[in-house]
Amino acid sequence: MPALSLPMLPKALLRSLLVMPCSRHLLELFSCASVACPAYSNGLHYHALPVHCFAKQRRNMSKTVCFSLKFSGFRSYSPLPSSRTVRLERREDEEVRAERHQKLQEKLAELGIECDNYKAGEYMHELCPQCKGGYSKVKSFSLFIREDGKLATWSCFKVDLCGWRGRIECSENGEGFKVEQSGGSSRALEGKRYRTISESGLKLEPLCPELIAFFKRRCISAETLRRNAVMQCRTSSEVVIAFTYRKAGKLVSCKYRTVDKKFWQEKDTEKIFYGLEDILPGCDIIIVEGEIDKLSMEEAGFRNCVSVPNGAVGKVSEKVPSEVEDKGFQYLWTCKEYLDKAPRIILATDADGPGQALAEELARRLGKERCWRVNWPAKSGSEVCKDANEVLTILGKDALKEVIEKAELFPIRGLFNFSNFFHEINNYYQCNQGFELGVSTGWRALDDFYNIVPGELSVITGVPNSGKSEWIDALLCNINEKHGWTFALCSMENKVQEHARKLLEKHIKKPFFTVRYGESIERMSPEELEEGKKWLNATFHVIRCDDDALPSVDWVLNLAKAAVLRNGVRGLVIDPYNELDHQRPTHQTETEYVSQMLTKIKRFAQHHSCHVWFVAHPRQLHNWGGGAPNLYDISGSAHFINKCDNGIVIHRNRDVNEGPLDRVQVFVRKVRNKVIGRIGDAFLQYDRVTGRFNDIS
Repeated sequence: MPALSLPMLPKALLRSLLVMPCSRHLLELFSCASVACPAYSNGLHYHALPVHCFAKQRRNMSKTVCFSLKFSGFRSYSPLPSSRTVRLERREDEEVRAERHQKLQEKLAELGIECDNYKAGEYMHELCPQCKGGYSKVKSFSLFIREDGKLATWSCFKVDLCGWRGRIECSENGEGFKVEQSGGSSRALEGKRYRTISESGLKLEPLCPELIAFFKRRCISAETLRRNAVMQCRTSSEVVIAFTYRKAGKLVSCKYRTVDKKFWQEKDTEKIFYGLEDILPGCDIIIVEGEIDKLSMEEAGFRNCVSVPNGAVGKVSEKVPSEVEDKGFQYLWTCKEYLDKAPRIILATDADGPGQALAEELARRLGKERCWRVNWPAKSGSEVCKDANEVLTILGKDALKEVIEKAELFPIRGLFNFSNFFHEINNYYQCNQGFELGVSTGWRALDDFYNIVPGELSVITGVPNSGKSEWIDALLCNINEKHGWTFALCSMENKVQEHARKLLEKHIKKPFFTVRYGESIERMSPEELEEGKKWLNATFHVIRCDDDALPSVDWVLNLAKAAVLRNGVRGLVIDPYNELDHQRPTHQTETEYVSQMLTKIKRFAQHHSCHVWFVAHPRQLHNWGGGAPNLYDISGSAHFINKCDNGIVIHRNRDVNEGPLDRVQVFVRKVRNKVIGRIGDAFLQYDRVTGRFNDIS
């Protein structure tokens, strides 16, 4: 049976046969080689397949050399005629590729796509040339250029706003490029057809003397009215003012106003700023709320002023919608090319609530970093002028000009000038609040070293049983007695009734019980207890976790915030650190956690003008000799001393040879604010019966 022809060979086998002769070894030795391969037939005959390779020969070969290849254990040496050739593709010239990249780059530049710093074969993310990233300025534009320079594709991922996408592909002959694109920032307006209007079609006519007199009473001259093409229109019942909106010399919209302030606009017309043609590229722009305010600005010498077409808004929206959905501010997006070139935009909207809401909405869309706002002057007593025209009519042109010249930067959350705090600085200088220099602890020995200021964080430490909690309780009682402060207590180591006993003993100066520590001193009477309970209830607010779960710092601070707002507390005690829940992410170290926790506490203290006392135990002290620890010995992190405003160590004498056992030493080891104290030591005497600390006379 005859052998099968070459086209019947399996594709995988053909690929192997075509690739093998292209090896460097074969190309160097032979110009034509017959390679053995199986040719399938019923009799399983195997024939050699010659493959021609065009390469430079090292020597002449006059005959065909046959190579034997093994396929599934079979061999054959009989040659077959060649049916096809394999040609090696030369590597493309680098100069040709560079030239193609240059042409592709020029083609992209024609579409507004600048790619000077691109890398072929990699995606580049930049601002979209069409939508400029919208109001958020996000880099939503992705560009990819193939390494051979034959293809470039791009897409803007702000689909709701822009969605511009396209491709440029090199033609087959390599001499031109084919461009395909769709979408773009103006696609939301595609298909939107506006009415074509004209002065004659709207039956507009020059202003009558009565309306000119109306404007004159508002200090608007006839020349200003003429230059701004303010006209009139006759309705069935009256003559109304017609403010013509023009763009590129054409009338695109018209807004009507009656003398008694009723407004309406032509339907199905394009929404643009009033006075748009007065905007010059590269100049500041003033935005006002009404057409008459725009005319008033011109009377004061400012032509670079436009008015919004829709007036004010009711309130500030929670979220700025996309350009497509932003129907109420479509005029901003329509006039975006005019606004983008302005270095500074002055918002001179009305002084009332809706006017200020409009200013906020405009600034959010235009970018607060380049917006300024005006402060309208007073017209009588505490009442301020409402808008530009009221300033012009009551105070005159110079006053209106001064308002614009003294415009202030639009406030950005978190970014301030010191002028924003001049009122607080003056109060601080004059000590109007009464605690700027700190309130006394109630102990003369500490007055030079440590005083209490709201808004600070004091970290208290000391070895166990040294009297840290007792000292803080005594401090709170002193401050309440002298200054009337109230406090929130988060003391996890004390039972509520035991903590109440300690506080009552310090306040009433009598023991709660007569056993053991009470000695022979008279116990507080039931009447004194009742009075003390009223004092407790009015002075302290307890933060306590009722279930078995450990409270977290966030939980404590949230309740402390409620105590500040509801009860006006001035101080918060968190005692101690190791009784809180300190779960943290696995990737976060204890040092990072402590830093974050102390930052939260300090922000709470500053924001709510509340002093926070935070008790933290020292780590286990090996070979402790009885001396006082320092703030760096606190278990957890050195951030306890780094971040606190005040650092205090409480230490009680335990050696009778060193002095009286009732002597307590207060080490003030850090004071950030030099106004309220300095580093130093003080000695107090502890009264075990009442729990009070007294100065040593």
